[in-house]
Parts: sequence; structure tokens; C-alpha cells
Amino acid sequence: MKPEEIRILICDDSIMVQKKMSDLLKSSGYTNIFAAKDGQAAVDRYKEVNPHLVFMDIVMPVKSGVEALEEIMAFDSSAKIIMASSIGTQSNLKEAIEKGAFDFLQKPIEDSKVLKLISGIEKRLNK
Repeated sequence: MKPEEIRILICDDSIMVQKKMSDLLKSSGYTNIFAAKDGQAAVDRYKEVNPHLVFMDIVMPVKSGVEALEEIMAFDSSAKIIMASSIGTQSNLKEAIEKGAFDFLQKPIEDSKVLKLISGIEKRLNK
């Protein structure tokens, strides 16, 4: 599967985080990018576009990232969701991993870590 064929959903209530992540992905050849600004929108968007990979903030309005993760995993147990957490939400990471998160990133997110995670997912998709 080519990078431009991989669907990626970015779920974060910060427009700046969405833009930074989207710009990074586009500069690496990933152009099939979708966004959601809150947990409920993330669930709805997931069901609509069936992404190969999701980047999900933990702290979001309407529905938290952990609640959205749980709902998405109930809908699609094979979902690949990478949770993003700042220092203050570390305790939520354990819960997210227990509920099926694929991996996690510490905020501020390092570009190299994002690209490494995507590369790993891409290799799995190409098997």
C-alpha cells in the first residue's frame, strides 16, 4: 500500500496540533488525512472513513479520547489508535492501553516518533 492510499484520522481539539500533524504527514507523502475536533466527531469520522490509523488526543470536549477509543474499538476491534498525552494525563494512558490503544505518544509530539509509528503500520498493511 502506498503512503497516499493510507487513510489517517487526526483527533485533537487543537487546530494547531491538527495542522502540525497534517503538515508533517503530507510532507512525508501521506495525503489521505481526515480530522476530528472532539471525541464524538472522532467516532463519527472513524465510522465514515474507516482509517488505517488514528492519532487521538486524550483530553477533548464532548467525549474524551479514552471514551472515543472504547467506542471505536467496540465498532472495530482491529482499529489502530495511537493516543497522545501531555504530562498531566499520564494516568489516562494506562486505561487507554487496557482498552485497546495500539500505542501512545507524549506531547509535545516528536515528528520522528510519528513517522516511525506510521512506518510500522505501513509495513503491516503491506504484508
